[in-house]
Amino acid sequence: MTVAQPWSEQSGVLVLPGGATVRGRRVTATASPADFALLLAPGPVPPWPHRRIRWPDFWVPLDRADALDALRDALRRAYDGERVEVACKGGVGRTGTALAALAILDGLPVERAVPWVRAGYHPKAVETPWQRRWLRYVA
Repeated sequence: MTVAQPWSEQSGVLVLPGGATVRGRRVTATASPADFALLLAPGPVPPWPHRRIRWPDFWVPLDRADALDALRDALRRAYDGERVEVACKGGVGRTGTALAALAILDGLPVERAVPWVRAGYHPKAVETPWQRRWLRYVA
């Protein structure tokens, strides 16, 4: 019998500055269930509740207000104890940018967000200069 790994010990799970946990992943990666998914790319949807942000690959969200609303909702859900995940096609650029944005919304200074997400999630997270610039907008 296989025992499921606790959420906090799974690959891609980050502890935000305030203590809530979130998971980043590729949208097509096999994953244990979450309670809520923030999807940043077209493609398959998980069988659990989700919300999609229109966010082109290598760019920033098309609707900034909607993206910030979705990120704040995901952060609230994480603090309410839900297992929240963020996913895009590759699981690096958009996902890393969204994870960095969650950390900023949770109190991390914007200048520390990219190094933080690269150290804790993926070394190439937040792939483009405009994604880094968008994080200043989040702050």
